[in-house]
Amino acid sequence: MPKNSKVVKRELDDEVIESVKDLLSNEDSADDAFKKSELIVDVQEEKDTDAEEGSEVEDERPAWNSKLQYILAQVGFSVGLGNVWRFPYLCQKNGGGAYLLPYLILLLVIGIPLFFLELSVGQRIRRGSIGVWNYISPKLGGIGFASCVVCFFVALYYNVIIGWSLFYFSQSFQQPLPWDQCPLVKNASHTFVEPECEKSSATTYYWYREALNISSSISESGGLNWKMTVCLLAAWVMVCLAMIKGIQSSGKIMYFSSLFPYVVLICFLIRALFLSGSIDGIRHMFTPKLEIMLEPKVWREAATQVFFALGLGFGGVIAFSSYNKRDNNCHFDAVLVSFINFFTSVLATLVVFAVLGFKANVINEKCIAENSKMIITFLKMGNISQDIIPHHINFSAVTTEDYHLVYDIIQKVKEGEFPALHLNSCQIEDELNKVVQGTGLAFIAFTEAMTHFPASPFWSVMFFLMLVNLGLGSMFGTIEGIITPIVDTFKVRKEILTIICCLLAFCIGLIFVQRSGNYFVTMFDDYSATLPLLIVVILENIAVSFVYGIDKFVEDLRDMLGFVPNRYYYYMWKYISPLMLLSLLIASVVNMGLSPPGYNAWIEDKASEEFLSYPTWGMVVCVSLVVLAILPVPIVFVIRRCNLIDDSSGNLASVTYKRGRVLKEPVNLEGDDASLIHGKIPSELSSPNFGKNIYRKQSGSPTLDTAPNGRYGIGYLMADMPDMPESDL
Repeated sequence: MPKNSKVVKRELDDEVIESVKDLLSNEDSADDAFKKSELIVDVQEEKDTDAEEGSEVEDERPAWNSKLQYILAQVGFSVGLGNVWRFPYLCQKNGGGAYLLPYLILLLVIGIPLFFLELSVGQRIRRGSIGVWNYISPKLGGIGFASCVVCFFVALYYNVIIGWSLFYFSQSFQQPLPWDQCPLVKNASHTFVEPECEKSSATTYYWYREALNISSSISESGGLNWKMTVCLLAAWVMVCLAMIKGIQSSGKIMYFSSLFPYVVLICFLIRALFLSGSIDGIRHMFTPKLEIMLEPKVWREAATQVFFALGLGFGGVIAFSSYNKRDNNCHFDAVLVSFINFFTSVLATLVVFAVLGFKANVINEKCIAENSKMIITFLKMGNISQDIIPHHINFSAVTTEDYHLVYDIIQKVKEGEFPALHLNSCQIEDELNKVVQGTGLAFIAFTEAMTHFPASPFWSVMFFLMLVNLGLGSMFGTIEGIITPIVDTFKVRKEILTIICCLLAFCIGLIFVQRSGNYFVTMFDDYSATLPLLIVVILENIAVSFVYGIDKFVEDLRDMLGFVPNRYYYYMWKYISPLMLLSLLIASVVNMGLSPPGYNAWIEDKASEEFLSYPTWGMVVCVSLVVLAILPVPIVFVIRRCNLIDDSSGNLASVTYKRGRVLKEPVNLEGDDASLIHGKIPSELSSPNFGKNIYRKQSGSPTLDTAPNGRYGIGYLMADMPDMPESDL
């Protein structure tokens, strides 16, 4: 200790005594106000509610009107277009009903635990993704920024799909539907069917030529498609109006956007079950192929589908849960939403294959009719003897069973000459085995099936309105994953930020409504989300399990929920889920490396798709999408690790208090043993910097700087003094 340390200590002690005297002398004025503030904090802690509840501050955090509204918001976000046009395709491709087993296993191992984790941290910290991960570990604060970037990339092209659905919806109020027949082309001498349509089909032609007016490659821009530009603008206007007031406006829309798709799916299922061939489609769908289930590829695709179906890593789950009360049972929510998502996928699969079974039956009947005419021609020409045809067969009204009987007989008798006859077996399974997903399912296969429905315009309107609602529900969560973290962190007005975000996204989104826009949608879908989101969720898991501490996190959950979650979650978060996610990341990287980067281009002359590789600039864009999405993580880590930004500068690092309420996001809390949920709200954390007057003055006490943020809720006085070592204090 220095020579004059006793003198310094004595002087400091005198100042403290004088400060205490001042405090006691001002007990009637300042201390009353201070005690009142302390009382508010203590009462809120006892009730385990948010520090902001009961506060008289104007910028109070909004909350859900009801638990139902919140559940519908989470369901609307997680249940999206992928449930309708991705899950049925994977189910058919990977073993039918047998695919449901690995999907359920991975839902329990990856899906529910990680969904529960995101709900928990969002609900307790009551901040968006940036604030949550900044709070847990400032060095990993880039996770939240990465989530925002990925959300923005996905929103750019996801709303284009809503625009496509709006276009088809607007064209469905016609009888017959405009994609029912191939268009006729007239010239000076005669009328003929459009060659491109004749070589493909009416629905395929309408999609590629009438709707998209697609170019032959990604390098051929072809200019803007004005019809799709208008639809994209309409889609962004809808999203902007719904989100402009945050959950106060979007929450009410959730009642319709989340529930209406279920009404449509059930109506479609009931209607399809009364159509011939629908049972064949469902039977084909759920016939298990157990040998396929053992392939590693099946498990990789099931894990990827679970991962994206629940919207993990986007930040939307965290944003929505941040508007909950802290004592809400988020464990129940996680299990409920996860299984609603799963059963929605199964329901959509039933509907899709019931409808495709009906379509396959219609095509099969046409096939049988055409081939029966060919057989009659061969009989008249003498190529086939009448003696081999059973007497009960009537080719003018031949059944499917009778045709297959005749086909087998001719194949056996004319074994050597049979290929020259060009007869088709007309098996309904052959049509059902044609795997279709994505836009090919929604805008080609399903639209073709609906042309055969009685009252087809009505069903078309219902179907595309359902797609619009499914898309909007997911878009609300995606935009919330961008808006909420930025508003919480930078304290900007939500209305202005929402308008700027939607306007910017529309302007950038114009690249998707060029004639080559569909190829850019494929590029963004393949590269902007898959790897970045996997890395984000892996880092989320590591941040909670190893940086923050899994034991402390489980204890926090006990304090928040009132019970200890099953030990199962402990082992999932600490061991199984990280290993599974790392395995999935490695498998995805390997699969991406083995698959040549490219896209399916529509070749007008051939009227068919052809796989093309991306040009050099296209490869640069693909790599840039991945790098830009992940870049915030290392940047924030380096900035915080090297202290490149002064934590006391009032930026993201500074904390300001008013009546026990956090007004800015706290950082620099690493190593602090205050729990996330163990009754320690940000306003209770010790200030990281002494020697600076960082406390807001209490109203009614202009002479005192109160600091109601001690670890145990004890306020104290701090005079403006130079920094000095703790030992001297």
